[in-house]
Amino acid sequence: MQTAKSIIVRGRVQGVGFRPFIFGLASDYNIVGTVQNNMDGVSIIAEGDINSLDKFINAIQTRLPRLAKIYEYIVRDNELAGFENFSIIESSKSGTSSLVIPIDASICPDCSEELLNKDNKRYNYPFINCTQCGPRYSIISALPYDRPYTSMENFKMCADCREEYDNPLDRRHHAQPNACEICGPKYELYRIDGTLIEGNIVEHVAELIKSGNIVAIKGIGGYHLVCDATNESVVNKLRQRKNRPSKPLAIMAKNIDEINKICSFNIKERDLLQSIESPIVLLNKRSDSNIIAESVAPNLSQLGVMMPYTPFHVLLFNENNIKYLVMTSANPSGLPMLYKDCEAFTYLNNIADYIVSNNREILHAIDDSVVQVIESSASIIRRARGYVPEPITTQSSCDSIIALGSQQKNTFSIGRNSQIFIGPHIGDLNSVEVYNHFLSEFNHLNKWMGVNPMKIAIDLHPSFTTNELAKEFSGEIVKIQHHHAHLVSCMVDNNIRDENVIGIILDGTGYGTDGNIWGFEILEGNEGSFERLAHLRYTNLPGGDKSIIEPWKNAVGMLYSLLGERGKNYSKKLFKDQSDTINIICNMIDKNLNSPLAGTCGRLFDAVASILGVCTKATYDGEAAIILSNLADLNLINQIESYSYDILNEDNLFIIDFSSCLERIIEDKFNNVSNEYIATMFHQTVVNSIIDTIILLDKIDSKIVLSGGSFHNPYLLLGVKSKLNKLGFEVYSHRNIPTNDGGLSLGQLVIASKL
Repeated sequence: MQTAKSIIVRGRVQGVGFRPFIFGLASDYNIVGTVQNNMDGVSIIAEGDINSLDKFINAIQTRLPRLAKIYEYIVRDNELAGFENFSIIESSKSGTSSLVIPIDASICPDCSEELLNKDNKRYNYPFINCTQCGPRYSIISALPYDRPYTSMENFKMCADCREEYDNPLDRRHHAQPNACEICGPKYELYRIDGTLIEGNIVEHVAELIKSGNIVAIKGIGGYHLVCDATNESVVNKLRQRKNRPSKPLAIMAKNIDEINKICSFNIKERDLLQSIESPIVLLNKRSDSNIIAESVAPNLSQLGVMMPYTPFHVLLFNENNIKYLVMTSANPSGLPMLYKDCEAFTYLNNIADYIVSNNREILHAIDDSVVQVIESSASIIRRARGYVPEPITTQSSCDSIIALGSQQKNTFSIGRNSQIFIGPHIGDLNSVEVYNHFLSEFNHLNKWMGVNPMKIAIDLHPSFTTNELAKEFSGEIVKIQHHHAHLVSCMVDNNIRDENVIGIILDGTGYGTDGNIWGFEILEGNEGSFERLAHLRYTNLPGGDKSIIEPWKNAVGMLYSLLGERGKNYSKKLFKDQSDTINIICNMIDKNLNSPLAGTCGRLFDAVASILGVCTKATYDGEAAIILSNLADLNLINQIESYSYDILNEDNLFIIDFSSCLERIIEDKFNNVSNEYIATMFHQTVVNSIIDTIILLDKIDSKIVLSGGSFHNPYLLLGVKSKLNKLGFEVYSHRNIPTNDGGLSLGQLVIASKL
């Protein structure tokens, strides 16, 4: 008996070979009908006998293409129309958008094999792709995802490519960026003065890199600055030209075997390196390897490593015995990622020696994602290429709400029905260029989502740029406390809803409800409200943000605030050449001049790092904390004693006081105790102080969430988590979004939905 079904599939089902997949299943099960993309997802009309239809419907969910994800699957009875065959019909722009925009995916094994096969028509073609790999988000101008709505619209397919595109049995059927050497985009190599260089581009670039040159290469989401990662001289030259004295540089390695020579990795890290997202993965350096130039990641035990994820990368590593390349974003300091060809020669003058460009326009800049693995779980540090704009699904409606995130590591979020779309990593909102980049990316994504925002969630901080950004939109502005947003972002990331939790939130800076700077918080709350239960004792931050750039000044302020004249004397012994400035700092604190009160984990780490002399002036965000974390011995987590500290009770609010801890650290420093031992003891002190405070709070039945950028520190995360687990608590940390401010907009949006 013939019957008919209407099937609606919503999720990541466009740009991933879903319609050819459906066509193939229809052939397998003798189904006739149609499949069509629209603004709502994919619509299927299927006719066949009952048994075959049941198998067809089940196979759609169980035999998905590797890039596809289904979030909603609706099957309804339909009237028989008497189709004679099964066909893919032209996409429709009808319906309210509920599409999941496809991610940019790394080159797949099939395309890699064809790329290096001399008998294949796409041999050495640097834009090879298929339905399972290649650019997506970065080249889309409008939805639904079809070639006319991408930056490939001006490349008319040749007869061979068109035949592949039209053939439902071909791997490139409806692969929108499909192209070849005859009809597709092309790379060009230029000197920085604009002179075109003819010949085999990949061979030229490989030779230029091996000869010690710095080459800017256009990739999927923007330009990278590339040089030989084994050449100390050229890496230092890159640092000097880019004015990046010590911030670690990411590298790209030829393959897993080459990575194994420089870093150790576990199964989870290996899988991330080889995944379709192909992020930068933080790996432990091998102590017995000196292949990579020390200046790539100076004074650190980790390297940020990624695999070749574009065809051009694969070709480059196939030339001239190249194995390791520095691959760092080409954006000028503090500005958005460089991705427009017209700007490359201007901005990269005096930085790059050569530029490799191409005529496939990047419509949306997107940076490389960064991930680390802690206790076999991935922790996303920067959520960008490969992950954006994959939505977070909630259990209740967040429709028509937007959230503008934080000042640093900014991302925005857009709520549509029960889905939240977190935008790409924007960066720090400290310039007009970044401000405009934010608006451009937001407007594009929001246009695709079809959201008319009724609420705009922003941070409580009165000086954040998001206050001005909020005025660009109509709707009610809702101000959200920074650490409440962190708490809720971790709840949502772990599908915890409609219940109170304890939140341990550790970070650098967050504006508190009392007007002071928070960042070492124990809260109790839910999506609608919170209560502050405990925090680090406040100390003065002389010069405000300037002390963040010069951590030694923060240390002086902290020591003087906590220990008075004794702290001042300690400061003069620690920072011998700064006696006059120390007097000025103490005078500022006495007179309450530009010395706000702060109690944050980030500033505590800054102070200890400068006391130990490992970072007295920061050249990048979080440098002091990263170096201090690098010194701590992870093998001693919860196995070492800690320094002393006090927990005070002031009107039922617990105050954690590290005065005695800091004095002991200074004494150990003067007694020539190793920095590694002091750093490990300090880390354990932070862990123990949190655990003791939780015990005093007597909230035994509570779930506990951990959030804030300081929980990227493995010692803190593992130390706190393991001790809480032993006490019987259910403990949750971030899984799919960053624990730092890159995940803040998610929490803001969900809180706004409850207010």
